[in-house]
Amino acid sequence: METAIKNRYDFVYLFDVQDGNPNGDPDAGNLPRVDSETGEGLVSDVCLKRKVRNFVQIVKDCEKPYDIFIKEKAILNNQIAEAHKQEDVKAKEKGDKTEAARQWMCRNFYDIRTFGAVLSTGENAGQVRGPIQFTFARSIDPIVTAEHSITRMAVATEDEAKKQSGDNRTMGRKYTVPYGLYKANGFISAHLAIQTGFNDDDLNLFWESLKNMFDHDHSAARGMMNARKLIVFKHSSALGNASAHTLFNLIDVKLKNEEVPPRSFNDYIVTIDKDKLPEGVELLDMI
Repeated sequence: METAIKNRYDFVYLFDVQDGNPNGDPDAGNLPRVDSETGEGLVSDVCLKRKVRNFVQIVKDCEKPYDIFIKEKAILNNQIAEAHKQEDVKAKEKGDKTEAARQWMCRNFYDIRTFGAVLSTGENAGQVRGPIQFTFARSIDPIVTAEHSITRMAVATEDEAKKQSGDNRTMGRKYTVPYGLYKANGFISAHLAIQTGFNDDDLNLFWESLKNMFDHDHSAARGMMNARKLIVFKHSSALGNASAHTLFNLIDVKLKNEEVPPRSFNDYIVTIDKDKLPEGVELLDMI
């Protein structure tokens, strides 16, 4: 496997949703997540990481070293136990087995190398801090949740059918955001990459995931979702050459006409103040 990345990265990721629910809140009847004070929409970091995992699972077909640790119906302790069954792990002294198992998990599971994981829930393989982290994505402007009544021309059981008047209709509700442009900030640590073995091939796969993951995640509930901008700041060193917030402040996203509710990405203008880019930081405009 290649050596770990040697540069720190910070990035800004813009994506939008049209007539869909980008990330429902199960504690609120699956309503779109929203900041109750500002009305701005939210998408959790967990949601974004899930889409990255799903894309890698499709592209690499769970072949090692690109297997996915946290995937649907996975029994995590069984996968941790698999690490302890490896010959190179069993050969270690008792005190070294945990570290050997942790290294094996990092080598074989892409999402552990990338995002980290807690591997101490069964046979102990320690804990891993991943080099890539997201913030929650937040909409540029407040969103409006639209509520829609829907009907189904069938019922699930005979008992339900007996209670109906004959047409077997059942009612339901669906929630959508007419339009929202969301921005997430991200951070990639070269120091943590050394600990997990996260390398340039892994990094390129991550960028590819951000560009294409929504094209493989369509559903009726999510409407149209698209990646719109991926702006990456590459530092010339592992430690970094400027603070992340200084770099993020170089990017301005605003409505062209604030008197008209946004309904497409074309209603916004994205500008980058390249003249203020700090020395030692390279700007990569990937989308």
